[in-house]
Amino acid sequence: MTPDTTNDSDTAPLSLSPELLEAVRSVAGTEQLLVAMDFDGTMAPLVDHAADARALPRSAAAFAALTELPRTTTALISGRALDSLRAVASPPEQTLLIGSHGAEVWMGPGSSQLMLDDAQRELLAEVRKELAGIVEQAPGTLLEDKPAGVVLHTRLAADDVAEDAVAAARAVLQDRPGVFLKTGNRVLETSVVQASKGEGIAFLRQAAGATAVAFAGDDTTDEDALASLLPGDLGVKVGLDFTRAEFRVESPVHVCELLEALLRERKKAVNG
Repeated sequence: MTPDTTNDSDTAPLSLSPELLEAVRSVAGTEQLLVAMDFDGTMAPLVDHAADARALPRSAAAFAALTELPRTTTALISGRALDSLRAVASPPEQTLLIGSHGAEVWMGPGSSQLMLDDAQRELLAEVRKELAGIVEQAPGTLLEDKPAGVVLHTRLAADDVAEDAVAAARAVLQDRPGVFLKTGNRVLETSVVQASKGEGIAFLRQAAGATAVAFAGDDTTDEDALASLLPGDLGVKVGLDFTRAEFRVESPVHVCELLEALLRERKKAVNG
């Protein structure tokens, strides 16, 4: 990943709880480790414009170093479309990618692209038309197209405008057959393909032959991934919202230290 050298906020001295450090040591000792990370709000601070997001340099460096270790697989699992994820994350070549909340998968060269059937394409066009009408009436909102869906972004809108826009979209779409909705940080995700980050984690676990998984995420959509973790895995919530995760860190700045601790302990495990 390309470090954002203009941001020095990730250099502050921090400390993880003793319980979390012990859990890091435990998962790092597994035979085949999968390190699967959410990107926005986890490795990268949230920003107003999605294209401006970049991983904090320390997180990017630790994640890249984990990719190079024996018996260790790295993955990014994001709500972003794969093209968008690649553009902002610049992931290491060996890193596996899950995009669009699990609807898109990249397992290396030759991976097949997501293909919609005629009915799904028609439905997606209808969804976009409905959302475009709402955006016209809601200043500060905008749409993002994905291969299987459309995202209603409200981060730049006033709170009352954002709430009204999301409520209007839900009223129109929530009962429409074949349309699936997910609420995230100031976004409403729509998709014509049913997928979740939990399913993405299960797929990655099997593909990597992982005996344990370390996952961190910040958004409500990451709760599906956290809920899918098994005994012996490590799940970390980034932020202060409700979570199923056993452990929590406050912000992406703390994820730097989490990944560095995981790298340090994994090196001991595979080189010892």
